[in-house]
Amino acid sequence: MKGISDLKVKLFADGADRAQILKSHANPLIKGFTTNPTLMRAAGIRDYEAFAHDILSVVRDRPISFEVFADEFGEMERQAHKIAGWGDNVYVKIPVMNTRRDSSMELVRRLAHAGVKVNVTAIMTLEQVCNSIAALAGGAPSVVSVFAGRIADTGRDPMPIMTESVRLLASHPAIELIWASPRELLNIFQADDIGCHIITVTDGVLSKLQSVGKDLNDFSLETVQMFYNDAAKSGFTL
Repeated sequence: MKGISDLKVKLFADGADRAQILKSHANPLIKGFTTNPTLMRAAGIRDYEAFAHDILSVVRDRPISFEVFADEFGEMERQAHKIAGWGDNVYVKIPVMNTRRDSSMELVRRLAHAGVKVNVTAIMTLEQVCNSIAALAGGAPSVVSVFAGRIADTGRDPMPIMTESVRLLASHPAIELIWASPRELLNIFQADDIGCHIITVTDGVLSKLQSVGKDLNDFSLETVQMFYNDAAKSGFTL
């Protein structure tokens, strides 16, 4: 099987914990960063802009995505231009629609053609991929984030959608595809196999990298030892 050094897909750390972001920044395997308002809330972030500037004081050499949090397109646009002004490495996350199901594609088009690096996020369908490509084509460098993990959460295999997305983007070199919301380490290798450009990885997935290529008999023994040790520590008797 492939080793981590053989992978062509770029690993982007996904999260909003400052210590973890700094740890990931020191990891040469990590080629970029993403975050979102939900992750920020979970991390206890209270001041969005202060947090962003703090992170950008360190993350200056790799792309990083920050998301707008308005629901009206006019306010989204204002926020997007402000966020984009924080650094040349900043991508602005624009949700594929607002909470009323109104498409954000016209806003995406304006921003991309005004020089804003856009990350179209929360994509789940090939129609949304096609619409995003049409809006972004000819604009600034951009990415489309297809939430493969959430697609899988519905019982659907995300591979056909991700594979077709790679094909659709082949003629648009300025637009990259992100495999978002991975659920397991295997997703990194699946993304690499189909030629996906980027996959976001949480700390939980990153922590499993040490298991790549491990001998399965050794892994089996480690698992047996874990069960035995935990049973002994629990003092179980029959």
